Amino acid sequence: MPESAAWEYTLQIPNDPRAVTISRRTLRLILTMHGLITLVDTAELLATELIANAVRHTDGPAALRVRCSAGVLRIGAWDANPEPPEPPQAWDQLTTAEDGRGLALVRACADQCGWQPQSRNGNRGKYVWCELGAA
Repeated sequence: MPESAAWEYTLQIPNDPRAVTISRRTLRLILTMHGLITLVDTAELLATELIANAVRHTDGPAALRVRCSAGVLRIGAWDANPEPPEPPQAWDQLTTAEDGRGLALVRACADQCGWQPQSRNGNRGKYVWCELGAA
């Protein structure tokens, strides 16, 4: 993918569990239209985990951000909670856990991942992101 073909989309999300499905379907459409169909399954899994965490662990709005530049696809979720995400649990602890697998899946499936504090529309919050090679 040439660098000049960089693009970015942001989907504003209310605090609503249905937003996870809407985000996943929107991401599938974006990637399909940009010819990145080979990344759809993994990208959907990653976006689902990030948005589900944003909706589940905060009371405010959220946003899904998808960007492709220089052969890297970045998927991120902004939420209105400025506290850092809980660190992913070790795989051996996940077999008996009721929840808490999301960020461990993100870490396992993404090439890179991280988070940073970030304000949006006057709301303090955080941006949790992951990257996949798109080239």
